This record gives sequence, structure tokens and C-alpha cells, in this order.
Amino acid sequence: MTNLRINSVDLHVADSGDGPETVVFSHGALFSGVMFDPQVAALNRTYRCVVYDHRGQGRSAIPKSGYDLDTLTDDAISLIETLDIGPCHFVGLSMGGSVGLRLAIRRPDLLRSLTLIGCNADPEQPESRSRYRRLNFFARWFGLKSVVGRVMPIVFGQTFLDDPARTKERNFWCRQIAAGDRIGTTRAISGLMNRRSVFAELGAIRTPTLVLIGEEVIVADQEKSERMQRAIAGSILVRIPCAGHSMTLEEPGAVNTAIKEFLKTIDS
Repeated sequence: MTNLRINSVDLHVADSGDGPETVVFSHGALFSGVMFDPQVAALNRTYRCVVYDHRGQGRSAIPKSGYDLDTLTDDAISLIETLDIGPCHFVGLSMGGSVGLRLAIRRPDLLRSLTLIGCNADPEQPESRSRYRRLNFFARWFGLKSVVGRVMPIVFGQTFLDDPARTKERNFWCRQIAAGDRIGTTRAISGLMNRRSVFAELGAIRTPTLVLIGEEVIVADQEKSERMQRAIAGSILVRIPCAGHSMTLEEPGAVNTAIKEFLKTIDS
């Protein structure tokens, strides 16, 4: 683990494994690269795995600006070029998936494959933007601990939330979310809320793409992900049962299997 100077910001990067191909993991808002620990454990005997924290989140620095998705995409481009790991396999969840989409549109030469988890190509809808803006206000002024109870049902599915055997895991992720820096996290959420649509540009993507959808996310979000998948030529759709938005943590075995099988098709 180390900090790399990327676009004048110190980003925390974990680098493990020494396979001939590299997988880069880009996490979702409110979390850090730790949310990919199960995937790294499953892949780093075969692939080099590079996991980074977005600016303002996890253990990365908290600059005053640069939280829009175009700048976050510039960060990903610079990271791949700095480490000289392109073309790589890119795995992005939610915010990280939004970065992956823009990366595939702008710099397809840096990608060997793209895995999109729990994301879509549309802008935030007005009703959800209003809801998230209220949560962001409370998080900004009273800390992330004040909104954890309302955030957990957004980022996790009901099966995970209701399972008594997973109480310890839930408590861990409650603490992880609450421990996030309130300034960096709320800036990141604002950048995500204000994203522009890239749906009209999806036809330009020729990178082999896997789309994962949790079956316990709201129907509207499932439909957006399905619409995105249909617009990306040759892309593959896999549904993950008993999982919500954070499926890498909720159903890591199913996610690992889907990614491994997809990467085998690329490698062959």
C-alpha cells in the first residue's frame, strides 16, 4: 500500500499480485477500495490487482476541488498511465462504474475489459437528487454518523440487512461509513449527484463489458442498468440474487464467479 501523486492529489493505492494482466478496482461513494477485498482475494493469485481510493474518500487526500466525474476519470487515466498498467481490466462499482464508463468512452486504449457494477449512464433524477442533497447537508454539518441509519438501506439489499448471522458485518460497514471524512465524502456525493448523462455516447464503447445488477435494488435503477447494457454493443448482463447496491460485499461469491468467468473469455 502506498500513496501516489496523481493530478496533484495523493491517492491511496493498494497493489498486490503479479499476474501478467492487471485488474483496477474503482469503488463506490461512501466506501473505499476495501469494498473490493473479497474480489482481490479471489483474483490476485492470477492477476495483478490495483485498488485505489477516490480523492476525498478512504485514505486519499481531501483537495478543495476536482470531485466531478470528468476529473475523477482524469485521475483514473493518470493512475493507469503512471503505473504503466494499460490496457487493464477495470472494475467499477457505482461511482467507480461511472468513472469506468467515461474511461471507456474517452480512452479505450487503456482498457482490456470493463466490469460495471450497480451503475448506469443517466444523470441523477430530480427526486433522488433532492433526497441525497438533504442527506448530504446533515452529513456535512453533523458528520456521517448522523445519516448511517438512512444510508444503509440505500447501499445494501434487504437480505443482507435482515440476516441475523451478518450482524457483525453490518456493524463493521456502519462504522466504516461513519468514519469517512465529512468534507471529502459530501464533496464526492455532490459530484456524483451533478453528473451529466453519457447515455448518448455508449455506442462508442467497443471494450468487452460485463454489467452486474443486484436483484434487490429498486426497479427503476435496475431498468437504467439494463438500458445501459443494451446500448453497449456485445456487453453481458448478469443478475446477482439476494444483493442490493453493494453486491461485492453482500454476495461476494456470486460476484467473484461472474467476474472470473468474464475475464476467462477475455483472456482466451
